[in-house]
Amino acid sequence: MSLTGEVLDTVAELRDTVAKLHGELTRNELVIWTAGNVSARVPGRDLLVIKPSGVSYDNLSADTMVVTDLHGELVEGDLAPSSDTAAHAYVYRHMPEIGGVVHTHSTYATAWAARGEPIPCVLTMIADEFGGEIPVGPFALIGDDSIGRGIVETLRASRSPAVLMRNHGPFTVGRTARDAVKAAVMVEDVARTVHKAFELGTPEPLPPEDVDRLYARYQNVYGQH
Repeated sequence: MSLTGEVLDTVAELRDTVAKLHGELTRNELVIWTAGNVSARVPGRDLLVIKPSGVSYDNLSADTMVVTDLHGELVEGDLAPSSDTAAHAYVYRHMPEIGGVVHTHSTYATAWAARGEPIPCVLTMIADEFGGEIPVGPFALIGDDSIGRGIVETLRASRSPAVLMRNHGPFTVGRTARDAVKAAVMVEDVARTVHKAFELGTPEPLPPEDVDRLYARYQNVYGQH
């Protein structure tokens, strides 16, 4: 497939955006070495932009980002796509409202994933961003779209933009890649805070009706519109 015209301009913009968003992962200490990835859907096309496999964050740029189809096949770029591309592609194929996917191995969220335990909704921030507890998805091996299937099955039953894939780590989604990065930053923050809370005692989950009100306010009223 050859990219031409308007789609070429869109892809160029997304390459730049996705490259810069990877800098947010390192700035917020959500990844080490070459782990983790951000991807973005190309609007109106069965394509995505994602980081290449095994390349240091210091060496990432718009030019090193790669483009694949929604089955993870390379369309444009000089490097092999991320090893998680199949999972990202599966999410885009089955959740058309999603425009960005992020995967990290951030310490506290990954610790909850290692325990196979959802993060309970004991903070207003969790209610605001995640709409309830942050769920755990099934264990799946890297290499095909098994992780993607687990992400989709889990998130379809939840309002959360984050899922803790068992024994692996967090994946987050959003309307845009930036939204997915925001969710990745926030899931690590609340994972750390709730861990600390359990060290002090047993925090009580928020009542469901309060979670609903907090979620509706944050999603529909908070911020600039």
